[in-house]
Amino acid sequence: MQVADTTSLTTQKHLFSLPDEVHYLNCATRAPLSRLVEQAGHDAISREQNPFGLRPDDFFSGAVRVRGLFSTLINNPDPDRIAVIPSVSYGMAVVARNLFRKAGIRAGQSIVLVDSEFPSDVYAWDRVCHELNLTIKTVPMPEEFPKGALWNERLLDAIDADTALVVVPAVHWMYGIRFDLEAVGQRAREVGAWFAIDGTQSVGALPFDWLAIQPDALICAGYKWLMGPYSLGLAYYGPAFDEGIPLEESWMNRLESNLFHRLTDYQPAYRPKAYRYNVGEHTHFVLMPMLEASLSQLIDWQPDRIQTYTNTLMEKAWPVLEELGCRVEPINDSRGRSKHLVGLWLPERAEPTAVQQSLLARNVSVSARARVLRIAPHLYNTAADVDAFVDALTNAL
Repeated sequence: MQVADTTSLTTQKHLFSLPDEVHYLNCATRAPLSRLVEQAGHDAISREQNPFGLRPDDFFSGAVRVRGLFSTLINNPDPDRIAVIPSVSYGMAVVARNLFRKAGIRAGQSIVLVDSEFPSDVYAWDRVCHELNLTIKTVPMPEEFPKGALWNERLLDAIDADTALVVVPAVHWMYGIRFDLEAVGQRAREVGAWFAIDGTQSVGALPFDWLAIQPDALICAGYKWLMGPYSLGLAYYGPAFDEGIPLEESWMNRLESNLFHRLTDYQPAYRPKAYRYNVGEHTHFVLMPMLEASLSQLIDWQPDRIQTYTNTLMEKAWPVLEELGCRVEPINDSRGRSKHLVGLWLPERAEPTAVQQSLLARNVSVSARARVLRIAPHLYNTAADVDAFVDALTNAL
């Protein structure tokens, strides 16, 4: 396990190529690539110009390093449980494909979701619900403020002996409200349910302790808080998925697949643990070095220090905006809101998309989601970005 550096971070804007006149508070949509990640991509493309000397092991070594780095980031002791995936939908499809293998699965059970979840975490279950005669149980978000503690209580109450699977994010993708993953994981184990987490809007910016949470699956896209390239992600699959059924039969996922001179000695056995769930051509000669660079950078920065920085950066803005009629969920540990992704409820008179466009005209980038503006700062942001945001929003309201 990594030894924590308690030194406070200052802005890392100098490590990014964002122009000073652009105020990008929108990492939850897509992270800007750091110069380190950008250079890793350029170097990888340069290597592609001349593949002379490429060895069979080079098809595997990059993913080995990335699995190790991701394991360090989430405090997972076994990198062989990490698979390379192209998207969250792919990662969740692995869970759906194998749900029929779950011990005790029976018709009439439910899959528990939270309200207004990202579509990839919802569409994944339509077919398997039809095939296994399961139902979806959606836990509604409270109308009243604060929402986090009550929403967490409702979620725990919804998990019972008839629950087959619980699918929960660490941080809600629109509202920034946190879910107590340790408590949810414990409840799921008590009733014998599988527990799958979409970590896309949290892992990399919010500490994640696999040893404490122990999910059956953790699925992350790489282009948001992992600060990597698009179309490349990572997933943890626990013992429940051992000997399971992959979505595709990639030759690379079989034993001794690095022995190119013996590839037609067809091998029925897979490489161990989560390896069978790797997407085909998971080498990603250009993208993988970029993800490796971003993960190394995040491990150096440390998610808890990112939380501290984004909280300090934004904390003076919230009272100002509340005076304008906006509302912000309180922090409240693991049952409040995150510090890196915050849903700002606008006054009833405001239309979020129109407000977003007004901000964009002033070079301030945030997202409009349902009735909120989603504010998502990172280490590349400075006080000047926050001031520009507050000024633009004040003007818009």
